[in-house]
Amino acid sequence: MASPIVFVMTQDSELTGLLGTIPEESALVFHAETLQDLVSHETTPAAVLFDVRNVRGGGHHECRLIDQIQDALPQTECVLLADSDLPETLERRVACNDVSCIFSAVEADNISAWLDNRFDSQPSKSTPTATATRPTDTAKVASRNSILCGITRQFETQTVQLRKMLDELEVAAQHDVTILLIGETGSGKTFLSRLIHEVSPRNAEPFLPVACGALPSELIESELFGHVKGAFTSAHADKEGKFVAAGRGTILLDEIDVLGPEQQVKLLRVIETGEFEAVGSNRTLTSQARLVVASNLDLQPLVEQGEFRPDLYYRLNMLKFEIPPLRNRKPDIEVLAKKFIEQSAQKHNVSVTHIDAELFEALLQYPWPGNVRELENVMQRAVIYCQDGHLRAEHLPSHIVLGEAGPTNDPSVKLPGGDVANSPQNHNRLERQVAVTERDIIEQALFKNNYSRTNTARELGISRVTLYNKMKKYGMSLQSRKN
Repeated sequence: MASPIVFVMTQDSELTGLLGTIPEESALVFHAETLQDLVSHETTPAAVLFDVRNVRGGGHHECRLIDQIQDALPQTECVLLADSDLPETLERRVACNDVSCIFSAVEADNISAWLDNRFDSQPSKSTPTATATRPTDTAKVASRNSILCGITRQFETQTVQLRKMLDELEVAAQHDVTILLIGETGSGKTFLSRLIHEVSPRNAEPFLPVACGALPSELIESELFGHVKGAFTSAHADKEGKFVAAGRGTILLDEIDVLGPEQQVKLLRVIETGEFEAVGSNRTLTSQARLVVASNLDLQPLVEQGEFRPDLYYRLNMLKFEIPPLRNRKPDIEVLAKKFIEQSAQKHNVSVTHIDAELFEALLQYPWPGNVRELENVMQRAVIYCQDGHLRAEHLPSHIVLGEAGPTNDPSVKLPGGDVANSPQNHNRLERQVAVTERDIIEQALFKNNYSRTNTARELGISRVTLYNKMKKYGMSLQSRKN
């Protein structure tokens, strides 16, 4: 079968240079800067990959250009190359199935993998670390790469347990059913809830999250069901609740376990019949929204303790999905870390050209009580402190390097114990602890002395040359405000 002709429309010279590395068996790829470059080609291209990663002005100019491409080449598929900050105007085009979208790092391997999947050519020998495509119908799970792709986000995993869950979630998202997500704080419940909404037929409607644990118990009913003027002391006007505001969209009820008995009864009624009344009103309303409920606690023990209604529990438990903590998803840690490093480097305009293997080793040994959210924050901190483009384990917080876990909502989290005083792992940990402690001492001394290397060296009792070498060793900035 002849290779399809594909144009990549971009002003990015770096991306242009990558086009020549895409195998010809995937596609014959050409570069285009303008619409004229597309229409002047003697053969109609099978697809146009339009680079919209650095959009300005809300994406309106790009939308007009998409219209021109589709008018000039009606048989050609238009695909956006996008990052996580796709403007709302272009998001709507994708949501309306007007164009497809690739949400991933723009690399030759990723583009080649998309071409292989789209045109059924021979698989590329290289396997991309992060690839996401959104088909023209609803988002699907790409089983080969284990990715569930939405409009603005994707959930990627190499963990067998999660692969099966993503398959089942994709099916459940297509139906009007309530979904229960159980997972520790920071494991990705809100992220996955938004993704469920995006892959569902309701993706053009609102997504409204409600953090039940952040609301006073007396205000939860008003937030969910609304109230009428005069219903209580501070009710100075009518207010519509989330069940009305969401329309036919999706509502996330996070920390569902904090609801009181009366609120649980009303929630059960909404799930079963869709009916509810605003606080202080006798008028019955009907909700058309779909519910995703989440908790960081297993609900069954709460039922046994009399704190959660059994009928509501069994209603929710029908479609229950447990998100494993990050410490049980070790194959995903390095992939997620690289993704967060790339995002943080772009956000803070920091160049990261090399990452030490020791950094990933430290990440794998840490139990991550804060889960994915903690990993994202740790990677952002490491990138900020990376001054020479070389990301090292020393850029991580000391407790990560030492494997000292903080508080968690799972009491089963324990660091490896036993008599390991003379083990190689313990010896390496001691070396890292010394390095981290020395780096912290130098940082504090520099700050205390207004970053004067002369005064810092004098306080530490070392020469300026020694101080300079240690700063270089630990990747600390060699630019000082004073000598």
